[in-house]
Amino acid sequence: MKRIGATKFKEQCLALLDHLDADGLVITKHGKPVARVLPYDSQDADLIGSLKHKITIRGDIFSTGVRWDADAES
Repeated sequence: MKRIGATKFKEQCLALLDHLDADGLVITKHGKPVARVLPYDSQDADLIGSLKHKITIRGDIFSTGVRWDADAES
């Protein structure tokens, strides 16, 4: 994992983020780690909306289909 000082990170932040590898980056102050920057795992995010126009919803998806009266006595 690559280590970089906070001052250098501040100067080069955007460039460093553009070339961030899977191991990420450790930011240090006076040689001591203070933060770690990791790439965002977008694998799961790619699934959002992937079934649009591929499935059809029928009925009320917010219902179990069972009717009940919460106020009724047992």
